[in-house]
Amino acid sequence: KEISTMQKPDPGELLRRDGGNIASVFNQLPDSAQQQINQYLARIVPGVSEVETRTLGSQETIEFRQAIKGQKHPWRFLAASMSDGTLRAFGILVSIFQSLKASDQKPLLVGLEEPEMALHPAAAGILLAALREGSRHTQILVTSHSPDLLDNPDISPDALLAVDNVDGVTRIGAIDAAGQQVLRERLFTSGELLRQNQLAPDEQSLVDIRDERQLNIFELNK
Repeated sequence: KEISTMQKPDPGELLRRDGGNIASVFNQLPDSAQQQINQYLARIVPGVSEVETRTLGSQETIEFRQAIKGQKHPWRFLAASMSDGTLRAFGILVSIFQSLKASDQKPLLVGLEEPEMALHPAAAGILLAALREGSRHTQILVTSHSPDLLDNPDISPDALLAVDNVDGVTRIGAIDAAGQQVLRERLFTSGELLRQNQLAPDEQSLVDIRDERQLNIFELNK
């Protein structure tokens, strides 16, 4: 929601969690990084040709240029007029490539929860390519339930952690030995294993994560 609203300019050092300073962050990126974002966004959202920061009085927003059939020049739309999927895709791309700015203050880790949400399944491969490109410059941690995002034989099992939930306890670990062998021999992709519910954590590498806040809520309801 914050991405679609008018925003107060700020130094644009780090993207806020709610995207409330995305116009400033995008404006601080070098032209090469902005071009990368524009190129990926055009592939994820066909028709969008360019994005730029637009200043209106004392506030700013993002302006999208979109090709319209029969029109010589692309139409211009402010962020408030764009779909949630387009804004989400743009926000994800800015978060991925924000470390390319000249400033010394760069994120050491970018965490993305289900980045494929609200995107067309066909865009999953493009999103994966963007994530890989961004990971050359900063660490990126992604949680996902999307087999489409994982449908790539080049994804190394070393880049994956499996998550399950047993008796209310979330457990995270490396892919089990059987899954790793299948992936290394390229018999299935990690996405195909996920569809078959065969992407499981190795019992020897498990880490338990107990959500104390969730437990406290349950205790209050007793």
